[in-house]
Amino acid sequence: MKIEIAAVAVIGLAAIGALYWTSDTHGADFQDPPATSSQPHSVWDGVYTKEQAKRGGQLYRAQCAACHGEMLTGGEAAPPLAGGEFLSNWNGLTVGDLFERIRISMPQDHPGRLSRQDNADILSYVLSANKFPAGKTELQRQTEALKEIRLEAAKPDEKK
Repeated sequence: MKIEIAAVAVIGLAAIGALYWTSDTHGADFQDPPATSSQPHSVWDGVYTKEQAKRGGQLYRAQCAACHGEMLTGGEAAPPLAGGEFLSNWNGLTVGDLFERIRISMPQDHPGRLSRQDNADILSYVLSANKFPAGKTELQRQTEALKEIRLEAAKPDEKK
């Protein structure tokens, strides 16, 4: 039994040593795997389509406007979803953060009633109302992907 444990330990140490030696002799350190195509970006990169925002507008009027107002300016107990106060509250967070807030707490009278697609469409409408540009692909409905998109109130400086 002791010999088996010793053999396993020696083999494990040999494997670790081989990895260390390979890394050390070639001058390479262990690195993270290459980044995937879902690099973090912002709402200024066109993360929804005009068609999706149009669908979202219809859903917004039916599901959200009673509390948040037709013009997304907020109501007695509901915060605005457009303009300076909204942008100030969400600046620096992610679209995924906002998506999750909507998904788990809205509509107020029946939280979670809407599908992920409905929530993504409504969120696209909110982004459109805040004058973020439309793009060529629809806003996704997976929170993990949406967490890669930063909400930035001001447009980042163009790189020249």
